[in-house]
Amino acid sequence: MVAEGTSARRFQLVLIKPSHYDDDGYVIQWMRSSIPANSLACVYALAADAAERRVLGADVDIDITAVDETNTRVKVDEIVTRMARHGGFGMVGLVGVQSNQFPRAMDIARPLRAEGVPVVIGGFHVSGLLAMLPEMPADLQEALDLGCSLFAGEAEGRIDRVLADAAARTLAPIYNYMDDLPGLESAPVPFLPRETVGRVFDHHASFDAGRGCPFQCSFCTIINVQGRKSRRRSPDDVEALIRRHWEHGIKRFFITDDNFARNRDWEAIFDRIIKIREEERIDVRLIIQVDTLCHKIENFIEKARRAGVTRVFIGLENINPANLMAANKRQNKITEYRKMLLAWKQAGVITYAGYILGFPADTPDSIRADIEIIKRELPLDILEFFFLTPLPGSEDHKALWLKGVAMDPDMNKYDLEHVTTAHPQMSRAEWEAIYREAWETYYTPEHALTIFRRGAATGMGLSRLLAVLFVFSAALRIEKVHPLQVGGFRLKVRRDRRPGFPIEAAWSFYPKYLWEIVSKHARLTRHWIDLDLMRRKAKREQAVRPYTDLALTPVTDEETETLEIFTHSEDARRGVAHIRKVDALTHRPPQPPQPHTVAAE
Repeated sequence: MVAEGTSARRFQLVLIKPSHYDDDGYVIQWMRSSIPANSLACVYALAADAAERRVLGADVDIDITAVDETNTRVKVDEIVTRMARHGGFGMVGLVGVQSNQFPRAMDIARPLRAEGVPVVIGGFHVSGLLAMLPEMPADLQEALDLGCSLFAGEAEGRIDRVLADAAARTLAPIYNYMDDLPGLESAPVPFLPRETVGRVFDHHASFDAGRGCPFQCSFCTIINVQGRKSRRRSPDDVEALIRRHWEHGIKRFFITDDNFARNRDWEAIFDRIIKIREEERIDVRLIIQVDTLCHKIENFIEKARRAGVTRVFIGLENINPANLMAANKRQNKITEYRKMLLAWKQAGVITYAGYILGFPADTPDSIRADIEIIKRELPLDILEFFFLTPLPGSEDHKALWLKGVAMDPDMNKYDLEHVTTAHPQMSRAEWEAIYREAWETYYTPEHALTIFRRGAATGMGLSRLLAVLFVFSAALRIEKVHPLQVGGFRLKVRRDRRPGFPIEAAWSFYPKYLWEIVSKHARLTRHWIDLDLMRRKAKREQAVRPYTDLALTPVTDEETETLEIFTHSEDARRGVAHIRKVDALTHRPPQPPQPHTVAAE
C-alpha cells in the first residue's frame, strides 16, 4: 500500500489476481503459492507510478492494495467497508484474469457491484475474446450487464485514464486497446511489495523482459493478445528492476516472456545480470521459458547459465511431427530435441517440458508409447502434461466457435486439466484416463531414480532436483491439481465455495478438512523420503561408477536411423526425411555457374 500522507482525499485501489475453483468448488489457495503473478506486479507498478505522479490531483493520494488470491483470501466484506469509509472513492481491478479464472472473477465482482463498488476486469480472457471473436461472448456481456468495465490490451500508458474515470465515476463499459499495443522501454517495471512476494515460495518475483512471440501455434493465446512483434524492456530497465528487488531482499525471478530466446535483447540482458552476479556477487537466480531451438543461438545457453538460470521451461509439446504440424508448431524439430536437452543438461539447468495430450493423431496407445520413448531417449528432467484445449483467444478456439463445434461452456475448466471439447479418436473417458495415466507412467519410482542418476552424472545439484521432482510427481496424485497450480499447505475456507455447490455444515467440513490435511501430509512426507533415498543412492553410485544411458549419449548423425523417437511411426520417419531435405536445401553450398550452351537445332 502507498504510504498515507496528509491529502484531503484518498482513492482506494484494490488490485486482485483471482484464483479459480477446484472440482469440489473450493478456491485453489495455499499458504505459499508457487508461481508469482506477473500481471499483478505490472499493474501494481503502473498504479504506484500514477500515484507518485498524482494523476488524480495534488490533493489526492492513491492507496494501493495488491492481492494474489492463490495465497491470500479475498475478503469482499472488508473491501466494501473500506470503500464505504472513503465515500465510494475507489475501484477494484480484477487483473490478469485468465479464462479459467473468469468465473471466480465474476463471483468476486457480483457482491462488489451489488454494493456499488466500481469493478474493472482485464486479462487474457477479455483481451483474447475481444481480439478474436466477431461478436460479444455471453460471459463478457454478463459482466457488462452487471455494470463491470472490461479492459482489453495492456495498461502501460492507459492506466491514468481508467483511474481518472473511476475517480469521476464515469468508467466506460469497455476500454479496448487491442489494436494499439504499447512500447515497454522506460515503462514502470513490474514490482510488488515485499509482503506480497513473501507469500510465494523462495520469495520469487516475476517480470516480463518482453512481450510477443513470432510463431503461430494455433493453441496459443499469446500471439493474439500480445502480438507477434517483439516489444521489450531495455537492459537498463531490467538491471534497475533487479537492483530494486535486491534492496528488498528478493533475488529469485521468473522471467515470464513466453519465449525469452526470441527477445532481441536477450544477450544484453544476460550480460547485465552476469556482471551483477560475477562482479558484485549478488546471487540472482532465474527461471525462463524458451523454444526448442534456443541451443542453436550462439552463446545462449552458456550465458543463461552464467546469468543464474537454474530452471528452464520448454514447449516440447509432442514428439509426433504430424501433431506439431497440425498445431502450426513448425519451429519444433524432433531432430533437435536431444541436442537441445543435452546442452541444458551439461549446463546444470533443470529442464521442464510441456507435453500436450489430445492432438488429432493421438490415441491412448500412441501416448503410452511416446512417453516410454521420451523416458529412454531424451535427457529430460520434468515432463508436464496438458490437455489440448481451445483456449479463448487462440486460433483453435476461434475456428471451433465459428464452426459451431461444441465446447464446454464452463470457463473454470479451461485450465488445461480438463477435457473441453471432443477428440476425433478418443472418447472423453479415454482421454481423461490417459491424462491421469501419463503422470503415473512418467513418474514411476524407476524413472525417478533414472532422473537422479542422470543429474548426478552431469553434475547437477541433486537437492534442487529433488524439490522439483517432488512437486511434479506428487501434485496430481495427492493434491489433485496440476503441479503449476500447487503450493505449500492447501487452504480451504468453508464459505468460499462456488455458487451452485452447497455450503457444508461446520460439523462436517472441519473434521473432513482436518483429515485431508493429515492424510495428505503423511503421504507427502512418505513420498519425500522415498525420493530422498533415491537421491542418496544416485549420489553414492556416481561416486563408484559414473552413470550413463542412451539418453546421455552424444548426438550422432546415424541415430535418426536407430532411435525410436525418429523411427517409431511413419509420421516420425516422414518428419525426419522432411527436416533432412530442408536442411540440405538450406545449407547446400553455392554451385558454380554453368557454361552457356546453345541447344542443337
